[in-house]
Amino acid sequence: MIRAIIVDDEPLAREKVELFVRDEADIEVVAVCGNGPDAVEAYHKYKPNLFFLDIQMPQMNGFDVLQQLTTNPFPAIIFITAFDEFALRAFEFHALDYLLKPFNQERFRFAVNRAREILTSTSQSEISMEQIKVLLDAYQKKSVLMERLIVKTNGKIIFLKVNEIEWLEAAGNYIKLHVWNEEHLIRDTMNSIETQLDPGKFVRIHRSTIVNVEQIKEMVPWFNGEYKITLKSNAQVFLSRGFKDNFNKLLGKNL
Repeated sequence: MIRAIIVDDEPLAREKVELFVRDEADIEVVAVCGNGPDAVEAYHKYKPNLFFLDIQMPQMNGFDVLQQLTTNPFPAIIFITAFDEFALRAFEFHALDYLLKPFNQERFRFAVNRAREILTSTSQSEISMEQIKVLLDAYQKKSVLMERLIVKTNGKIIFLKVNEIEWLEAAGNYIKLHVWNEEHLIRDTMNSIETQLDPGKFVRIHRSTIVNVEQIKEMVPWFNGEYKITLKSNAQVFLSRGFKDNFNKLLGKNL
């Protein structure tokens, strides 16, 4: 039997994978997890052969989970993603499979069959470990190359240049991108996306706010050591006292 763990922060997505797995007689689901830390714990407890792993999760994403897996041979991985341009390119190139939401049972079965091939390969551990290592290395380096985002909204796919973003705001398990009079939501965390943005243009000014300094029109002292920042669109954000050092480093002067 193939021992599988399902990891996704969306309940409906977890239920869908569980439903499709029922038609696969040789797969036993040993754990279902809604976040990264639980997935790592379940991995060490059950030593699964197969992971259905969501990429875009808050706090600990799918790549963070992979970095905690040390067993040899490595489990087969089927990544789950809503839409991630980098992920799709990397998975295609490195022959690792993924399920692009929303996926159907036919696509699910295709991915499972590829996983079976990996698990029955005599060189499974060498191939899988090497592919995962290359993928993780590429993921860790991609931040400095990030020039655009692809956002799915209202049934459309929008290609958004990162430099057009005025500011970014934490919104629960999502990030709200402010682009003049438009707003877009992406699933990510502030800590994660901060590492993907050009540090010469974007700066964290608050626990829940990142601003594009090229979009700043003016700033004035405010209460308790804070600053009120007015952007070119006339939107207003605040530089928190605790994040002033970040701003000083970027400007090369002290406020």
